Amino acid sequence: MLNTLPRGSVTALRQARNQLFESGELPSGAPVGLVVARSWVRSQEAGLAPVGGTYEAHYLNSFQLARSIGRQQELISHARPVMEYLYAQTRGSGSVVILADAHGILLQAVGDADFLDRSERVALAPGASWNERHRGTNAIGTALAEAAPVVINGAEHYLEQNGFLTCAAATVVAPDGRLLGVLDISGDQRRRHPHTFCLVRTAAQMIENRLFEAYQGVHLRFHTLAEGIGTLTEGVVALSDFGLIVGANPAAMRMLGLSSADLGSRPMERVFHLRLSELVDWGHHHGNEPMLVRQATCQGGLLFVRVETSRMARRVVLSPPAPTPLPKPSDALAALDMGCRHITAAINKARKVLDKPIPVLLQGESGVGKEVFANAMHQSGSRRNQPFIAVDCSTLPENLIEAELFGYVSGAFTGARREGSPGRIREAQGGTLFLDEIGDMPQSMQTRLLRVLQERKITPLGGGKTVAVDFALICATHRNLKIEMQAGRFRADLYYRINGLTLMLPALREREDFPVLLKHLLEELLPGRRIALDAGLAAAFADFAWPGNLRQLVNALRTACALIERDEHHIDWQHLPDDLAEDLHGPRAREILTTSENLQEVSATAIGRAIDLSRGNLSQAARRLGISRNTLYRRLKKAGGAD
Repeated sequence: MLNTLPRGSVTALRQARNQLFESGELPSGAPVGLVVARSWVRSQEAGLAPVGGTYEAHYLNSFQLARSIGRQQELISHARPVMEYLYAQTRGSGSVVILADAHGILLQAVGDADFLDRSERVALAPGASWNERHRGTNAIGTALAEAAPVVINGAEHYLEQNGFLTCAAATVVAPDGRLLGVLDISGDQRRRHPHTFCLVRTAAQMIENRLFEAYQGVHLRFHTLAEGIGTLTEGVVALSDFGLIVGANPAAMRMLGLSSADLGSRPMERVFHLRLSELVDWGHHHGNEPMLVRQATCQGGLLFVRVETSRMARRVVLSPPAPTPLPKPSDALAALDMGCRHITAAINKARKVLDKPIPVLLQGESGVGKEVFANAMHQSGSRRNQPFIAVDCSTLPENLIEAELFGYVSGAFTGARREGSPGRIREAQGGTLFLDEIGDMPQSMQTRLLRVLQERKITPLGGGKTVAVDFALICATHRNLKIEMQAGRFRADLYYRINGLTLMLPALREREDFPVLLKHLLEELLPGRRIALDAGLAAAFADFAWPGNLRQLVNALRTACALIERDEHHIDWQHLPDDLAEDLHGPRAREILTTSENLQEVSATAIGRAIDLSRGNLSQAARRLGISRNTLYRRLKKAGGAD
């Protein structure tokens, strides 16, 4: 569809432009946009006359042009194939595709022969300057001045002699953020097509992506959808060998909330909840498969990220120079380390007390994997070939817990086995005793356990022989034992006896390695099948609070793996239990948004829900809401005052 400016609009534009030149001010109600208005003012201030002005055409001589082309060879080599593609889309429309440098000097042009002849008469040819200072308002010079894509049609050009043109231009930015130049399509304004602007913007983005591909370093491609990586809507950032973001395409700037000032100064870890080495290592082991990563910025959204590196960059990232590199452990504790800094910190501390007579107390919500962690400690120490005895203190009947723990002789009580029982503590001889949910142990048993821990001797029920015992002790509880101790429900002396080293294991919603953990669990449940979650379901999983923590996640995946067909490779919503699918869809949140028109009520409800899901942890609730902790405090205070 052809599109030309109505004659009345052309006349009004000319009158407004001439009034600006004569009086220095635009008339009120002038039919001109802000971009064109700013450009006209700059043109007027440069001393250009829209009509009848005399000026010399600013051209580079052949030597200067050859030198400029030589300096811009990388840009030209990546832009030329795109220009040829762009011209193929516009062939026969009476137009020319132009590449200019960052100063507005035209470097390359390809187009229809008939229009090339006409365009050269107004210096629209290689070597000419189309900087606003020399040519007034035009797409190339104005795009450079505004650092944004623009369209300039007909009489919007400041110089009357250029009024026959319609021009659309978009800037091209290097991976390190430098403005390299402008890509432009110019033609006869009588044949202007509304799709030209979209074409030139897309083509400029193609050039930027080609420049990113040639960048000798590390770059990340990401999108909210795994399928979006590799498309023109993907975000791309370039990283230095030290993990600084040194370049980003416009899509990345928008998705990550970056500004030009961030380029060269923002570490990758302040954008993603991962270290550069972890991303590169993922790419090394998983090829082109993207990794689901949560942003560390205030947006806090989920992105599928694919890392790409040159060989040199990979050597720098994966093998940084170190005078005495330490071998990475490959034991059971190391298998639990999937990139969450909280888990890593707990593992590092646990290693330092392995094989030492220091009891360990694991704390964390139910289902976070305290027994798994305790077993990994046992398997990583020198007692690994001895028994690991786990006792859940919350499930033993109170009248049997003493016999279960300490053992008994024949006939010690009604119902006792004829041969007696050594008890769980003696079964742990030489190995590890794991007392889970020790906070639920009756106080009468706490006293006897304390004595065993102090004396390292045990006497079975019924007056049997006292036996010396040797075991490593690991206890666990979801309760706050300090509060239990203050309330008189847990003995202080026992607390200090079992609390040699306390390790806090994070809730699943607080872990930073969720995508890796998910992949690991699926591989364990269906080895060799390469099963993955559907992209939408993976995002819902990552955003869910998981009140049952790791235990709930494992059960959900086990059920899904049982329901998936042999020829299927993705777990989707139909593979989930109905109650979990309902929770993941968040019906309560949708009800609030559809039934309440009061923004304050919606805000208060959202805050309350976030605090509930975060179990009262305000820092976690603030991150869930995408606001700062101080902002959350202010809103809570305001809500309290409103009451």
